[in-house]
Amino acid sequence: MVSYLQLAHSERHRVTGSPVAKVIHNFGRADQVDRAALARLVASISRFLEPEQAVAAAASGEVEILDARRLGGAWVLDRIWERLEIGAAIGKVAAGRRLDGQVAGRVIFTLAAQRALEPASKLAATRWVAERVFIEDCPGFSDDAAYRAMDFLLDALTEIASEIFWSVAHLLDLDVDIVFVDTTSTYWELEVAAELAEVADGDGEEGDEDSLPAEEGARLFGHSKDHRDDLPQVVIAMAVTRDGIPVRCWTFPGNTADQKIIRKVKEDLGAWNLRRLVWVADRGFASAVNRAYLAKGGGHYIHAEKLRGTNAEAAAALARPGRYHSVAGNLRVKEVWVPARAAGERAERFTVCHNPEQAQRDQLVRQRLVAHLEGLIDGSDAWPKRKRDELVGSLKDKPGLRRYLRRTPGGLLRIDKAAVKREAGLDGKWLLRTNDSTLTPDDLAAAYKQLVAVERGWRDMKGALRLRPVCHYREDRIRAHVQLCWLALLLTRVIETAASDTWRNIRHQLDRMHLVTLATTDGQAAQRSVTTPAQQAILSALKLPEPPRFFDFTIQAGTTS
Repeated sequence: MVSYLQLAHSERHRVTGSPVAKVIHNFGRADQVDRAALARLVASISRFLEPEQAVAAAASGEVEILDARRLGGAWVLDRIWERLEIGAAIGKVAAGRRLDGQVAGRVIFTLAAQRALEPASKLAATRWVAERVFIEDCPGFSDDAAYRAMDFLLDALTEIASEIFWSVAHLLDLDVDIVFVDTTSTYWELEVAAELAEVADGDGEEGDEDSLPAEEGARLFGHSKDHRDDLPQVVIAMAVTRDGIPVRCWTFPGNTADQKIIRKVKEDLGAWNLRRLVWVADRGFASAVNRAYLAKGGGHYIHAEKLRGTNAEAAAALARPGRYHSVAGNLRVKEVWVPARAAGERAERFTVCHNPEQAQRDQLVRQRLVAHLEGLIDGSDAWPKRKRDELVGSLKDKPGLRRYLRRTPGGLLRIDKAAVKREAGLDGKWLLRTNDSTLTPDDLAAAYKQLVAVERGWRDMKGALRLRPVCHYREDRIRAHVQLCWLALLLTRVIETAASDTWRNIRHQLDRMHLVTLATTDGQAAQRSVTTPAQQAILSALKLPEPPRFFDFTIQAGTTS
């Protein structure tokens, strides 16, 4: 059957009054028509219509906007989720349980995407996905479904984390020889710790230095890294590759010491049978016991040493003369062995790092502190002894000022010039200790410098991803919440690395992409907004195609497409 296309106009017959089609133009056979020419003709005619008239004419009726949702951020996160095979890992683990892996994976992704895009409570997430954002294959879920997915994530965390690590390491070609480990804490806005019933039963191991801490989210009082020792907290540990990708996260009771946490971290990562691991940790982990533990089984470590009040070996390394040589950027390093290797004794390897720009900043800060302290003690010779004591007591919690203050035998207050001179010798320096003889001083300095990636990760988790306030009180839900923040950080860090920009800027551009649902007399269509140049640049950097122009068509009954 052959069809022909014609442009016709209906007119009433002069005699009969019946409508008669008058052919204005014949376009020929429908299967051979020049459709591009038809499109140009429609566009040409539309120039003489008002915009709303043109849209209405094209849709054969009035057009109504039924819904508009954010699309860009969630769509990009979803593509990276697929690329890293996180959904596949969740589905693989769920296969051994009585659980729909597809549904659980979609809910877990949505909760992680919410942390990255618009962090709020899990109850708010149910409204967010139902009303504010478009996520494929996830039109909505209940708060009970959210909690079930979180419980599953926590129950299968060891298996899921292992699957994610290997897929991420393989797909991104990560260098996992060097792993950075650091801890932080997050507190609750309440003055009581977790109920005793919620805390794991004590078995007398708490004082055992050789026992490993249980991974648990009990809110207990401890040393707060947010300087809120008055509030209960949990402790969080994170392992990050030298590329800045967080590969694992742990949660511990709020009173767990860093020294015990690193042992649990080593045991868990050791189960992945990595070819070689060099542990890079901050000063909080620098103890002889920790070094001995990390060196077991041929392990390697890079630790920072305290510059003030440090041990004898570190003090000797700082005092050892020698020439610096320049490495990447403006960093200078020199290698020191204590005692000297030629002495025939077992020597410790140290690397002294020096940043001239940081040294200038340290000098300026010290000058301001000394000037401020001089102002505080000006005229204090005439004060009574009690007033001078009060000033000294007020500096108890200000070590930066107090270290430059001294008291004469007569009780007078003076600037400690010897302390000023000692501090000047530490400007722009940090000290590293390692048991790895294969790494060059350049490698050591560059590796430790990457710890800023871990510290930035903590800032992002507490800032952009809103780790706090934690809207949970059960320790298992607290742990699951932390893991969702980790998944969100993993996705955003991969995107930042590929796009060479911050997630804040990327999210701002992607949030401008919306999916709009239109209704006409012919049916319904969900169409995304036009991709902007900035969005195109982000998608190109991530090697992602543009999202489909249309996501849904619903043809009205009785009409033809």
